[in-house]
Amino acid sequence: MNIVYHHVVLEGKLEAVLPYPVRLSYPTANSRKANLISATQLLINLIGAVALLLWGMRMVRTGVSRAFGSSLRHAIGHSVSNRFKAFFIGIGVTGILQSSTATGLIVASFAGRGLMKTAPALAVMLGADVGTTLVAQVLSFDISWLAPTVILVGVVTHFGSNKTLNKQLGRTGIGLGIMLLSLGLIVHTSTPMRDSIVLQEVFASLSDERMLAVLLIALLTWLAHSSLAVVLMVMSLTAGGVVSLSLGFVLVVGANLGGSMPPVMANWAKGPDARRVPLGNAFFKAMGCLILLPLIDVIAPYMAMIEEDSARQIVNFHTLFNLFIAGIFIFTTDIVAKVADEALPAAPLSEDPGTPRYLDRAYIDQPSVALASAARETVRMGDIVESMLRDSMKALQNDDQQLTKSVIRMDNAVDKLHEAIKLYVTEASRELLDDEDSRRATNILTFTTDLEHIGDIVENLMEITTKKIKKNVQFSPDGFAEILAIHQKVADNLKLALGAFISDDVKLAHQLLAEKSVVKAMERAGAENHMDRLREGRLESIETSALHMDILRDLKRIHSHIVAISYPVLENAGEMENVSHIEITDEYGDGE
Repeated sequence: MNIVYHHVVLEGKLEAVLPYPVRLSYPTANSRKANLISATQLLINLIGAVALLLWGMRMVRTGVSRAFGSSLRHAIGHSVSNRFKAFFIGIGVTGILQSSTATGLIVASFAGRGLMKTAPALAVMLGADVGTTLVAQVLSFDISWLAPTVILVGVVTHFGSNKTLNKQLGRTGIGLGIMLLSLGLIVHTSTPMRDSIVLQEVFASLSDERMLAVLLIALLTWLAHSSLAVVLMVMSLTAGGVVSLSLGFVLVVGANLGGSMPPVMANWAKGPDARRVPLGNAFFKAMGCLILLPLIDVIAPYMAMIEEDSARQIVNFHTLFNLFIAGIFIFTTDIVAKVADEALPAAPLSEDPGTPRYLDRAYIDQPSVALASAARETVRMGDIVESMLRDSMKALQNDDQQLTKSVIRMDNAVDKLHEAIKLYVTEASRELLDDEDSRRATNILTFTTDLEHIGDIVENLMEITTKKIKKNVQFSPDGFAEILAIHQKVADNLKLALGAFISDDVKLAHQLLAEKSVVKAMERAGAENHMDRLREGRLESIETSALHMDILRDLKRIHSHIVAISYPVLENAGEMENVSHIEITDEYGDGE
């Protein structure tokens, strides 16, 4: 048997003599281009799958917010008794919302409006960070096979029911199914990525530059507005062998750091009260990053001892990271809060009362939260109108021109607030509202319109005051005493109306409605007494007759708008049938 030896020559040198032919291939420009195109296509597929994951998370969050938003906000708002209660409330709310960013925005809004102090708010955020890891724990198991079933049930529930709660639960189911489907797509996409030379080189270089990897993944998390989505992506890439375990742990650290940034940026232009909590939470994450990043190689073997599966190790490390931060900083929330309060002292309130203080645009796509903000701004608008009403009588009594001008300026502020609240509620109502939110939106718009009309009528009273000052006339003592009595009753009932609006209290609404006939009788008696004084020929009454009657008419008109708040409260309680037609007839039809 004759053996033919083949010489293998590389770069002019004899390297080997082999008994078989050898064909050597070298990377060419075309092959490198093919690898690049393949890597680009894989990245596009991966980004698309992550985008689908983000959309599914948004559907779950909006569905849960619309179905249980009021209850969740109530839970957060009442978690201020101690740090541990606040911590567990944060875990629970985030576990339901599946977004620590959403919880962070709610907490920052509460802190910015003075409804929650910095220390318990920070404890809620520590819990929120742990809560989002529990969601990752559940989704780390291979349950993607449930996606079609969950989507089907969600679609049937959403389109097969007319109840708002069922529709939102259906939306939540669709979102959850999309999340499971997207996770399956991420795993499917990551499998061929192991063979991509370009991506292997990229991830290999990141393994040697851990701080760069942390910053890059933090930036990606900030852009995605979801640390959960990025951690799940890292988990899938690690499970597919695209990313090494050690790099996966580094990327988890970066995702946690980046996850603290969306609430920071969303509240950056707001007041110090709203910025303290996001910045405090970012401080917690940054400290955790600095402490654990150098210890990853030490921690990694222990993670393998807990579970060998690489995907589960990534998620377990994510949970460990946040539990570590919570365990250290839960006992320092008071200290961090004190430092934050001193570093970011409360800014002085705007001198312009027409500038809204509670219309938080961060929640414009969450109707329940937005309507709560609008209601609070409406109460503030009512306080301004009440101040106008009381000052108007002081100006009339003392012929005070400066106070008259001040009341007129306050009416301009009322007009601006009315416009701002109307636009805010209208924009928030573009989202699908449940029956309760729809009713609340209508009540807010109706009440703010009544308040704006009251402001206009008070401004008209100031024109009467100006005429009185120019003519240098005085009301008769008896006549002005009657005006003061009616005005006091109207002002007291305005405060009663604000209470009914805030509480939806049926008892207050009935009480307010009963006051309508009282003021009407007082106005009629005042007009009749004034006519008696005219017949007696009293000089003061003759000189101020037109002004006197105009004031009685305007006070009666103001009271009509005040009483109007009782109607929606009674209607919602189903008690309008107990109110006679005469009681609800508008007083503008009484000969005016």
